[in-house]
Amino acid sequence: MSVSEDKIKEVTRRAQENANLIWNAANSLFGAYKPHEYGLVIIPMCVIKRFHDCLETKKEGCDRTRHQEVLEAYCKYKSFGPMAADFLKEAAGYQFYNTSEYTFDLLAADPENIADNFMNFLNGFSDNVKDILNRMGFYGQVDRMKEAKLLYQIILDFNAKDMDMSKYSSVDMGYIFENLVQRFSESYDEDAGAHFTSRDIIYLMCDLLVTNYKLDMDDDGMHCTVYDMTMGTSQMLTCMEERLHQLDEKANVTTFGQEINPFTMGIAVADTIIHGGDPDNMKFGDTLSEDQFSGYKFDFCISNPPFGIDWKREASVVEMEYKKGEAGRFAPGLPGKGDGQLLFMLNGLAKLKDGSGKMAIIQNASSLFSGDAGSGPSEIRKYMIENDWLDAIVQLPADSFYNTGIATYIWIIDKGKPTRNPGEVLLIDAGTCSVSRRKSIGSKRVDITEICRSLIVQAYGEYRTGEYSAKAEDGTGVVCRSRKLSSIDLGYRKITIETPVYKEDGTPEMKKGKRVPDTSRRDTEIIPLTRDADEYLESEISLFNPDAWIDHNKTKTGYEIPFSRLFYVYKKIRKAAEIARDLAEREYNLTRQLRELLGEAEE
Repeated sequence: MSVSEDKIKEVTRRAQENANLIWNAANSLFGAYKPHEYGLVIIPMCVIKRFHDCLETKKEGCDRTRHQEVLEAYCKYKSFGPMAADFLKEAAGYQFYNTSEYTFDLLAADPENIADNFMNFLNGFSDNVKDILNRMGFYGQVDRMKEAKLLYQIILDFNAKDMDMSKYSSVDMGYIFENLVQRFSESYDEDAGAHFTSRDIIYLMCDLLVTNYKLDMDDDGMHCTVYDMTMGTSQMLTCMEERLHQLDEKANVTTFGQEINPFTMGIAVADTIIHGGDPDNMKFGDTLSEDQFSGYKFDFCISNPPFGIDWKREASVVEMEYKKGEAGRFAPGLPGKGDGQLLFMLNGLAKLKDGSGKMAIIQNASSLFSGDAGSGPSEIRKYMIENDWLDAIVQLPADSFYNTGIATYIWIIDKGKPTRNPGEVLLIDAGTCSVSRRKSIGSKRVDITEICRSLIVQAYGEYRTGEYSAKAEDGTGVVCRSRKLSSIDLGYRKITIETPVYKEDGTPEMKKGKRVPDTSRRDTEIIPLTRDADEYLESEISLFNPDAWIDHNKTKTGYEIPFSRLFYVYKKIRKAAEIARDLAEREYNLTRQLRELLGEAEE
């Protein structure tokens, strides 16, 4: 069972409408705030109102609101000190609470004391909520709104009848938050795509993760953990949890994530708290230099790390960990400092459970082939392929992301693969498996619809060389192609060919019984791993250079994935006569049209 296209469109439509409603509150900030600053107020206020409205609902079988239950529990247990928090969370029915007597209705009823009352309201929240607001820098914005005499109006805006946020599911709220972050990013001249990935790609990644995976189930359902090392607003985690619950309603799914942006981190923690997750599993910090999950192992990893971003800031920590060898996350090698995406690949790989963990991670094309044999990128590919963990790579359509139109790929890394498809790798070209959007969003001009997603997942599930086609929802034909390769086909040797220095009599110069190499004539050759190096020398080199030899001490093994070459389709060149006829016909038509125009002008 997969997520339907109609559901995605409906949720997206609702999110757009609700985000419009919320963002309209920004009109009250005009003048005191610049447009690129609106999000500093709107996003935290949205989080606060979401917490508030959830507490104003009633638990099943209870006549009073959750907030009223908390206030009664607070009177009863406040003398318990720090231990009172557990009783208050139980009363709230959430992993957060608020002990302030104020609600938005009461705040709106007392405009004269709005600043003091609102601070009383904020200070009544549990520590995990106050930590979110602190990271967002919201307390400074309260002072700024107070000075500009805007605070009361913002409270009124968010207390409108149609601003009840308790009615939204976590998925709905995720879409709304993403829409708000996108608007904030655009007004701030920032890449919205740095914060989240479009939902069609997330659902594809989720489907790829659960396909061909043996889920661990018992009488109580499946038990699994999911990790996102660059979680943004945590929607990858939410969607993966949703997908696993579709497979098993009783599934016990625990999510973990790390994020460096305080706003998106706040949103992620808020969403986790509200839908009953453990907020302590959401960590703040730079994944590369401040790993918050050292020693953890997960069933699934799903992530879209930044690419094309340098890691100079994290270099000292990363290089120190690299020197730890297998005790660190980066033992296989380090990429150039200009792009850290392969470091995230290694981080995710280190976090997968041995023998079963599976990862879906997005990378750009450079991860396929950058770096010569022996370089950091090549050694990272070598590490994954020779350990037989690289399961599949899916090329996504261009223009699939909000902030880039370049070619992107989903890498499927599976530590359980050696028991299923040993020594093989599947490549899937889904570059044209998409439907054009009626209206683009930033650089995103196409969608991977439900039918497109099903084709790609089918190709992955069958794990063979083939071609898959269907008619998309708009009637256009969509195609994806797959190639199954032996892992060894992706490897090559870089060999060094030496030619001796010759003496005047034409014989090779010798030193300690060995030929002296002529460095000016040294050459390197690239040969497939499937070919014997000495046989290559004999058949390809010795005929022209009979004294040449291979210095095997200098031989290096490299790996690359030549995606474009493997899926290249030859297009027959048109005959010259056909091209000449077309040119002559076009020239004739242009001349005729020009004469008609000149004739009309003379008249």
